[in-house]
Order: sequence, then structure tokens, then C-alpha cells
Amino acid sequence: MLRDDLVILAVDDDMINLKLLKSMLMKSGKIKEVVEAQNGSDAIDKMKARSDIDLVLLDIIMPIMGGIEVLKIVRADDNLKQVPIIVLTTDETKKGDALEFGANGFLMKPIRKDSLIDKILALIV
Repeated sequence: MLRDDLVILAVDDDMINLKLLKSMLMKSGKIKEVVEAQNGSDAIDKMKARSDIDLVLLDIIMPIMGGIEVLKIVRADDNLKQVPIIVLTTDETKKGDALEFGANGFLMKPIRKDSLIDKILALIV
């Protein structure tokens, strides 16, 4: 059974995508808070600052620091490497890289709410 107090970090350089993700997640009734980050560097800072993040939704193609770089850094950090990360992208060719560098799941954009919630349910027990 899914807890109803999840904290999710949503990382996307597109504000519309971020707001859409947040809206989908909050409407599920299972999410306590959606923390937003606009690039990979911002995401890493937020993950280091907060120990209550249960899962990360990570865009791959972003300025400053992309999703693959984030995966490499997070998976090399003993304090962060256990956090599940679902990669979101429009580029199907990035799936292999994302999984190779430690992503726990992969969703193609545009994101469908049911697929998103199902992926989260599969990773958080």
C-alpha cells in the first residue's frame, strides 16, 4: 500500500511541464509535497538539503546539468544513491543511457497520469 505522505522532487527546465507534473501528482492524493527543480544542479542541491525526498522525476535534456549527469552524481553519492529516480524524456534513444546510469524507471513524454502513478507505485512500497 502506498503511503500518502510522499515527497517527490520534479526536475524539468520547462515550467509548464513542472506545473503539469505537480498538478498530476497532487491530484493523486498520495503526495504530500512536490519539490521543484529547474535543472540538474538545482536538483542535486535540493536532494542534499532534504533527506525526506522519496522519489525523483528527472528530465534528461536540460541546460546547466542534464539528467544523465544527475544520475551519475546521485548514484556515486552514498547519501543519495538509494533514492529511486524515474527519467522523463521525449527522446527514446536516451533510455539505454538512463538505465545504464542507474535510473529505476523510464517514461516517455507527454506523461500520462496513470502511467506515472503506476511507475511510482511500483518503486515505493
